[in-house]
Amino acid sequence: MADARHVVLDTAFGNGEQLLAALARLRAAPDVAGRLHYLAIVPAIPAVDAIGDLAAAVPGLAAQWPLDVPGLHRLHLPAERLTLDLLAGAADAWLPEIVAHVDEFIVPAPLQALRALQRLAAPGATLRIRQPDEGALRNLRAAGFSAIGEAAAPAGALWQRFSYTSRKPQPPRPPRPERRAVVIGAGVAGSAACERLAARGWQVTLIERHDAPAQEASGNRAGIFMPLLSKDDNIPTRLARAAYLYAQRAWQQLGGIGPDASAPIRGEQCGVLQLARDAAHAVLQKEVVDTWRYPQDYVRWLDPQQASAMLGAPTPYGAWHFPRGGWATPATACRAMLQSCGDKLRRVFHSEALRIERGADGEWRVLDAAGRLLAGAPTVVIANGAGATTLEQARGLPLYSMRGQVTHLQEGDFPRLSLVVCREAYMTPPVDGIVCVGATYDRSADRSLWQSSQDENLQRAEEILGRPHGAGAPLQGRVGFRTMAPDRLPLVGPLPDDSGQQRAERPRDLPRHAGLYTLLGYASRGLIWAPLAAEILACQLEDEPLPIEATLAAALDPGRFLLKQRRKL
Repeated sequence: MADARHVVLDTAFGNGEQLLAALARLRAAPDVAGRLHYLAIVPAIPAVDAIGDLAAAVPGLAAQWPLDVPGLHRLHLPAERLTLDLLAGAADAWLPEIVAHVDEFIVPAPLQALRALQRLAAPGATLRIRQPDEGALRNLRAAGFSAIGEAAAPAGALWQRFSYTSRKPQPPRPPRPERRAVVIGAGVAGSAACERLAARGWQVTLIERHDAPAQEASGNRAGIFMPLLSKDDNIPTRLARAAYLYAQRAWQQLGGIGPDASAPIRGEQCGVLQLARDAAHAVLQKEVVDTWRYPQDYVRWLDPQQASAMLGAPTPYGAWHFPRGGWATPATACRAMLQSCGDKLRRVFHSEALRIERGADGEWRVLDAAGRLLAGAPTVVIANGAGATTLEQARGLPLYSMRGQVTHLQEGDFPRLSLVVCREAYMTPPVDGIVCVGATYDRSADRSLWQSSQDENLQRAEEILGRPHGAGAPLQGRVGFRTMAPDRLPLVGPLPDDSGQQRAERPRDLPRHAGLYTLLGYASRGLIWAPLAAEILACQLEDEPLPIEATLAAALDPGRFLLKQRRKL
């Protein structure tokens, strides 16, 4: 096993026998500081019992095994020095969407998309194919793969090995950056960035203007987590699904969530009931579930009688029920992520980053209002929400904030819900005796509580539950500000440099601020967005396979707005 990282792409995973063999080779060299990154393309996610030998051989694998829904599912197994990506779908459809440098291809049957393998092949990559016929051999040779021998595979099947030689000069993998970074902002975005970088051995300095993490939008008592659904499975739906599923595995790695203070992350997978707005929306809800045939553990459609029984109040329409959704306290997630960093993290709190400048040594220097140096590193991650646009380099990002007021009601003043309920508003089960109802969307910078916002929240709750609750309750709650982009998608990746005027057609043509990255614009879904976005960014920094498709990564590129402008030049 090569030092550092060995990336394998298996185009027909089956029951995982090739992964077991790769793990055996890795375990045979425990003194080598190697890691295995295994990308497995599967027609559909198999049931755990279908990979019995693999599940038995890899502790923790069964607990993380994903639901059979479309997309790329990343599983981290640090004790095995293994990252496993399961890509559900056809190989020929997946190959153009993979962002990776592959060291070894395992191809049990001839593929049509050999050019895609060329694009993914790292210098010196090898390929193994089972019993190639003459036509497959000719195609492989034409694509630059030269035979280097045969080896016996399990059950006596013959495999032939090839090495890849590019027809044109191929740049080597870029050198890994010096593993030091400054992260600005200690909400869920910045805390997740610290955790993902520290897990890879980075030394991280976290700068926060408050004296504790999660004091802004991440400071709500309860955030809800649930996926999006759509009939056309559009980009926001695919991104939200990936984030929702990855977040739950990430929380499990941190020790899990639970409703009492003993759990590392305070929360509960009590389920989410998303009520249909009207009869037409109920029809659409049912059509979406019928079209995509999601597992019932992911979503069920309930008719009005079933929805009413679950809600505990009459409702004339149907509902989506997300059994694995629920609520969590974002501040506890932040604390769990930061605690996991151990001595890799240095905290600089009660200090506001207002200027970033490049030093003569090439490092970025982060300064406060008085010009005092707060920290310096070759890499800076801007993750401070609305505060990002106070920094000169990020001033051109089209971010804006919306005020959100959550109403807090005493448990006795509101029906006791057993799960999260949402439609135009959301309502949570009691959290320490407090029910959260919200949240408003207001164009205002006022941080004080408004009676009009509380009245709006209670009116929406009345429309959902069919009768008023909480009338006359004291004005209590919390105001936070969601930062978002015009398309409501996050900004994840290298920060574009908008100082020039050159035309650009593709994201790679845009100039970038070397060493500056953003994790911004999470809107009202920061709780689930934070872990996946931080993993995407860490993979970009380390030149690792991305945990999402290329199409989805492009949709998150912070340069997408500048690119639209430059295409018009």
